[in-house]
Amino acid sequence: MKIATWNVNSIRQRESHVQRWLETNQPDVLFLQEIKCETAAFPALAFHALGYNADVVGQKSYNGVAVLGRKPFTVIHRGLPGLAEDDAQARYIEIEMDGVTMIGIYLPNGNSRGEEGYAYKLAWMDRLADRAQALLDADQDFVITGDFNVCPTDVDFAPGALPSTDALVRPETRDRYRRMLWMGLTDAVRAVHPQGPVYTFWDYQAGAWQRDSGLRIDHALLSPVLAERLVSAGPDRNERDQPQPSDHVPVVTILA
Repeated sequence: MKIATWNVNSIRQRESHVQRWLETNQPDVLFLQEIKCETAAFPALAFHALGYNADVVGQKSYNGVAVLGRKPFTVIHRGLPGLAEDDAQARYIEIEMDGVTMIGIYLPNGNSRGEEGYAYKLAWMDRLADRAQALLDADQDFVITGDFNVCPTDVDFAPGALPSTDALVRPETRDRYRRMLWMGLTDAVRAVHPQGPVYTFWDYQAGAWQRDSGLRIDHALLSPVLAERLVSAGPDRNERDQPQPSDHVPVVTILA
């Protein structure tokens, strides 16, 4: 099973990129983040023509997540359980396919709106960990994948790329990421590439791509049984070198 995630930074601008990538790589599932469109505006028919069914949690101009699947799937949640009823940010979609629960997320960045924005990020991460624990308690196989907006360690960002005050690397952020690892989840990319930089994002500014000044913020966390099935995991760096690319690249996890 091939499960991919990609923050496309606007599906309107990157629709052809996604179509080409699907045709070339043919994942079973592709989770998308930051689609930046309302649900009705998502180009589902274009992907259906390639053999992919779509489900979308859209939001005008901001955020937004979607899932494309080659096999039938059931949508379980279109929002993170435990958040306030009036939370309108489109950041979470959860499906079940072939008996596996698959969760696509666009975790809040946490650098905007000062400490209030950072508190929202931490609360979101707490609810995500609660959902993971509930699935573990239910003995359900699952993967959580997407843009986590977390650099788990200092190796996960290029020297000088972020200040220590950035929400992606603050101690409270990393503590909450580690909480999920301590629960028994496996960071798929680090399991395959235990040492050295494995970046998934390069800013558009200051020649970050050309200097390889990147971040690893797109992850896949596997429940224990799925971790035993892990074959490979890593970013598709070639996408960052395409014309008008997203600042993120796809991250692909393959399970036996």
